[in-house]
Amino acid sequence: MHYIATRMEKNNKKVLRAWTMYDWANSVYSLSITSAMFPVFYGIYTPDSMSIGGYTVKNTVLFAYFLSLAYLINSLFVPFLSGVADAKGNKKSFMRFFVILGSVSCSSLFFFDGSNYLYGLTCFLLATLGFAGSLVFYNAYLPEIATPERFDKLSARGFTMGYIGSVILLILNILFLQKSHWFGLPKPTATDNLAFRVGFLTVGIWWFVWSLWPLYVLPGKTEGKKGVSIWKGYGELKKVFKEVSTDKAVKIFLAAFFVYSMGVQTVLYVATLFGQNELKLESSDMIKTILLIQVIGVAGAYFFAWLADYKGNKFAIVLALSIWSIGCVLTYFIQEKQPNQFFGLACLVGTVMGGIQSISRATFAKLIPGNKDNTSFFSFYEVTEKIAIVMGTFAWGLVEQITGNMRSGITVLMVFFLIGIGLMLFLKSDKIGPKRKAVLSHSE
Repeated sequence: MHYIATRMEKNNKKVLRAWTMYDWANSVYSLSITSAMFPVFYGIYTPDSMSIGGYTVKNTVLFAYFLSLAYLINSLFVPFLSGVADAKGNKKSFMRFFVILGSVSCSSLFFFDGSNYLYGLTCFLLATLGFAGSLVFYNAYLPEIATPERFDKLSARGFTMGYIGSVILLILNILFLQKSHWFGLPKPTATDNLAFRVGFLTVGIWWFVWSLWPLYVLPGKTEGKKGVSIWKGYGELKKVFKEVSTDKAVKIFLAAFFVYSMGVQTVLYVATLFGQNELKLESSDMIKTILLIQVIGVAGAYFFAWLADYKGNKFAIVLALSIWSIGCVLTYFIQEKQPNQFFGLACLVGTVMGGIQSISRATFAKLIPGNKDNTSFFSFYEVTEKIAIVMGTFAWGLVEQITGNMRSGITVLMVFFLIGIGLMLFLKSDKIGPKRKAVLSHSE
């Protein structure tokens, strides 16, 4: 029997804990699949040039284009689903659907051997749709289950749980690759990739099994609006757009978030391929580097949550984007076959990787108008991010296709971060300022 409630008492520890566990469940996909194992596998076992629709495309470019397509589809279809979820009060049903779509598609990568690259990229596309789609409904629970003063720390705790869970599974998958004989698996070679594919399977299973907890505990059917058609979803999104367009603070933040997300999200997806193809690093070095970023990211997420409380969300985001910009400069000049330089850069990036995402989510939750149509508001937030991914990854792939050099894309990413900083400077801090100032103002 599912946990069902029409009105949920906020700050319920059981519900808050269950909410953070979905980060634990799904973050293994973003780490092991999109950031670490899948790009490494893809770079090793797929041909350098691929034929699709009569055109020959470089494998890394095709990867970027499929990723763009996944998030383009997501941005087109999820908004009206989230509007229906608000109208009918059944966001959990949609979240469940995307969990199943993503975890099953991810598990299906077990049958991807490199030669059937269109099959592999299609499974990757569908799994990414499941991952991105589920987050819309998951994030929408935040303002419904917690009060505003808990947003920063709860959001950071969710990201931290995601980091810890994904690191645990990635370590297991590294053992599959480097100590394969412990598990009765053949050592990965140029022709045998079973250990990689078993890793893909474990990610799908982990994602599905751990999702059962939040899907059981989080509020189920809530009070909705009667007599609504599926097309009402677009009306809900249009209504949110009108409300957002009249709120200067939300409008400025979303503009900044859109621009800097083009940089942040593109880095998350192409960093491994950049290390392999441009810096000529070993696959083992790349996976260890991604693991290092995750470990540092745990401390980074909590640091930026503390910084947001002490100095305000605006200050925290601007600082994070400044660090991202410095990282771009260092990455552009990094030398080939220098894993130590890449490890050092990973330490820098790790401090802001989780922090910028956690604080962005919490900032938006503070700016939106209370508990009104939370799913639709967070759908708008997710669509903003997904379109940013579409444009960021497409721009990266296009620049590489034109120049034949992945380093050229680094300069584009730095521009995104700098514009994001400029826009954030226009955002007033009255709603997202330091907690101590908010308390003082209230007492007065």
